[in-house]
Amino acid sequence: MDIVSALFVESFDLRQAPGPSTRIDLTGVFFSLAAPQPAPVTIEPHLVVLIRCRPDEPGDGVLEVIFRRDDEQLARNVSPFTVEPGKFTYRLVRGELALDGYGLIEACIAARMQYLDLADGSDFVAGVGVLDAPARAAGVFCLAGASSFPTLNAAVVRRLAQGLQRVDTIRAGIAPLPSGGVGANVIRAIASYAGQRVALRRNGVTGHAIAFAEQMRFTVAPPGHRPLRDRLFSLVDVPDLRVLAELWPELESVWIGAGPVPEIWHRALIACAHVVRLGLVRSLSPLAPWMHFASSKLGWGERRGGMFVTVTGRTAAGATAQRSWHLLAEGEDGPMIPAMAVEAVIRALLEGRAPRPGARAAMRDVELADYERMFARWRIYTGTSNDVVVERW
Repeated sequence: MDIVSALFVESFDLRQAPGPSTRIDLTGVFFSLAAPQPAPVTIEPHLVVLIRCRPDEPGDGVLEVIFRRDDEQLARNVSPFTVEPGKFTYRLVRGELALDGYGLIEACIAARMQYLDLADGSDFVAGVGVLDAPARAAGVFCLAGASSFPTLNAAVVRRLAQGLQRVDTIRAGIAPLPSGGVGANVIRAIASYAGQRVALRRNGVTGHAIAFAEQMRFTVAPPGHRPLRDRLFSLVDVPDLRVLAELWPELESVWIGAGPVPEIWHRALIACAHVVRLGLVRSLSPLAPWMHFASSKLGWGERRGGMFVTVTGRTAAGATAQRSWHLLAEGEDGPMIPAMAVEAVIRALLEGRAPRPGARAAMRDVELADYERMFARWRIYTGTSNDVVVERW
C-alpha cells in the first residue's frame, strides 16, 4: 500500500467522468489553520488521504492517523479499508482537537522572552494569570488582550473614575465600520458564542447572560463633532466582562456591546442567536462561512466608526456621578485602534520603561494619554461628558 497524498481540506465532492472514472474535487486545501478564537478552543480539521494498492498486494489495510503536539497525542483515528489491487481509494479523517493550554506563552517564559498578544477570548485572557509566578521568576512580562478590550476600555475607565470613591457600573460598546470590513476570524468568533451563555459581572457577583440576546441603543457623540447615527448594541463576549472586576472589586455590573451595521444584518444575527438560545441548534459555528459572505455583501452605511464608555459611581460626598467617554473614527482610521496598545507597549520597552514582569490581562500597562498621542496621528476624536447619558434598553 502507498499513501499518494494526505491533504487538509474544507470540503470535497465525488463525481463520475467518462471512462467510467471517478473524480475527487478537493476544495479549500490548506496547510495551516488560524484558530477561530484564542485557546481554549476545539478545531475539527478534515484530512483526505489517497491510497494506492500495488497490483501484487492484497487489498486489505488499516489507516492510522495520529494528531500530535510535540510528544503529546491529541487524537487518534483507525480506519480499516479494502481496495482492489492496482486501484486507488480514499479515506476522510476528521480530527477533534482540544487545544486548552498556554503552550506559546510557556515557551516564551522558558526562553525568557517577552510576550504580547491581541487576544479577545474571555477564558484565555482571564486565565493567563496562572502563569504569573513563572513569568515573574523568569523576569518577563506576558500580556494577554492588548487591544481595545480590555486595554483601551480599562484606560478610559481609569480616566473617568478620577475623583470617584467607587465605581458601580461600566458600560461600553464598539461601533465598527459597515460589516464589509469584518474579518473571517471575527465572524467565526461571533458565530461560536452568539446565543451561548457568557460570564459577566452582574449584581456584584459573577453571573451569566446570553450573547446577542441583550440590547441597548446609544449615540456616540464626542463634543464638537458630528455624532454617529444612533446605534443598536448587543452584548458580546469579551474579557472585560470578567477581568475589570480585578481593578474595581466593588463593581456591581459590567456590560459590553457591539453595534454592527447595517442594522438589518445585526437583527438577523440577533434572531439567529435566539435560535441557539432556544436549543433549536447547538451553535452558529457551521454558518460562519455564510455569515462572512453575507457581511461582506451587506456593507452599506456611513464610513465612520466609534466607541463609548460610561461609568457610574459615587463621589466622596456620597453623590451619584455618571460620566461618559466618546470616540469617533472617520473613514478607515478606526481599524488602527486595536493594535495601538501593542505599539504603546513596544515603545515603552524601547525607551527602557518595560512593563513589570508577570502574566496578566493587559489592563494596567497602557494609559489613555498613550492612546491620545497615537489618536492625534489619525482622524480619531474623543471627548468626555458628565451629563446624563441617554440609553434605551
